[in-house]
Amino acid sequence: MDSTLFLSGFLAYVIFMIWLGWRVSRHQQTSTDFLLGGRSLPLFLTLGTTVATMVGTGSSMGAVGFGYANGWAGMLYGIGGAIGILLTAWWFAPVRKLRFMTMSEELSYYVGANRTVKNLVGVLIFIACIGWLGAHILGGSLYLSWAAGIDITTAKICIALGFTIYVVIGGYTAVVWTDTIQALVLFFGFILMALGAVHYIGGWDNLYQGLDPAVLTPFAVEKLGTLPAISLAVVVGVGVLATPSFRQRIYSGKDVRTVRRSFVISGVLYLFFAALPAIIGMAAHAIDPGLDNNNFAFPFVAATVLPAALALVVLIAGLSATMSSASSDAIAGVSIMLRDLYILFTGRMPPQEKAISYSRYALVAVIGLALAFALSSNDIITYITRMISTVMSGMFVCALLGRYWPRYNWQGAVASLIGASVASFSVILNDDWTAYWGNPCIPSVIVAAGSGILISLLTSANRVTPEEALRILDEEREQMEMAGCQAVASSTQTKTA
Repeated sequence: MDSTLFLSGFLAYVIFMIWLGWRVSRHQQTSTDFLLGGRSLPLFLTLGTTVATMVGTGSSMGAVGFGYANGWAGMLYGIGGAIGILLTAWWFAPVRKLRFMTMSEELSYYVGANRTVKNLVGVLIFIACIGWLGAHILGGSLYLSWAAGIDITTAKICIALGFTIYVVIGGYTAVVWTDTIQALVLFFGFILMALGAVHYIGGWDNLYQGLDPAVLTPFAVEKLGTLPAISLAVVVGVGVLATPSFRQRIYSGKDVRTVRRSFVISGVLYLFFAALPAIIGMAAHAIDPGLDNNNFAFPFVAATVLPAALALVVLIAGLSATMSSASSDAIAGVSIMLRDLYILFTGRMPPQEKAISYSRYALVAVIGLALAFALSSNDIITYITRMISTVMSGMFVCALLGRYWPRYNWQGAVASLIGASVASFSVILNDDWTAYWGNPCIPSVIVAAGSGILISLLTSANRVTPEEALRILDEEREQMEMAGCQAVASSTQTKTA
């Protein structure tokens, strides 16, 4: 594809996003408006932003590239993601009625609104947001580098700057509208790419041309091994279950029913979608088995098999999906900074009259940190699986045990968080263990659960009731919201005077 044409299209897209961000931000007055869309997102926006995040960096760049090298193993990302979002709908959609702002609020609620757990989880979630954001910057930069013919470092900086501008202006509402528009384009673009790629290579009979027979077995278990294949699906599912940006969609949804319906529809769509990245990846291998980087398989197929105009739209949609996913994680990170980390280090809530400006400053800082992480890696799947195993497996265990096991206490939660990270690092640093498990997620979850259960049983039971825990969190939140109302009233009186 002509690099000038692509860069012109990308620039036009960024300008449109800036305009959209300005338009939707005109009536924002509080941090809840900026960070959660006023907690009033309807079904079509919640569904659109969820689908866009699911069909984002991992599915487009990561899973297609994985399918290029490993055949039907490219389905594992979609299967793990679909199971993860369906379980999230079943297990955690009901927490919408508790009016949490951040995942650290939720996890601390399960253990008596314990401040230690809240602060520790806040730090870990902030790191997780930075990690996911870095993965999306990495994925988008691989698109841009390939399509525009620029070096990968420059592409990473361009991607980070591109979405920083519109999300700083428009906040979460701009993100969900962007997601919804691009989800439609990208979802149907994947279907057209799969069909076009199969037709381009002369039909299904040629799809397996030049591939190792081991990758043609179900989920390529003969190449990966059964346990590593299962581990890849598990790590993706755990990532969805513990990803702050998906929790953000729960907290910002109109009600429990809206959240649950959007997640179930997304999960079913994604389950049917799972085969497409593998097909596109194998077709890319049949067309050109010598790509320098497997992660370029998606843009390569789009530019090769689709008409120029449609290829341009799909590539920009794919690029925008990674940027929109990044925007969601940036917003989640800022929510943690303002709701949890700010009070951790200052001992008070941020002044509501400055909450939106503080949010914008924090966005720049969060994205800058994520860019630094992204500059250190060029492998999406390895980056994502290690980050999930180390940072998020413990949070998943905390959420599951906290929600369904009343005996779980704050000491057990801390043990789960520490145990998960220790187990993950142990596997990462041992090549034999890494080869056996595929990635550290399964041992990380097992150790986190075992540690949490054991320490909870050995220490005193939590004596704070769920009602009392919710009251503690509500009082903190009401303090923030009351300050906001007073600031808005004061501003209105000043203008009137």
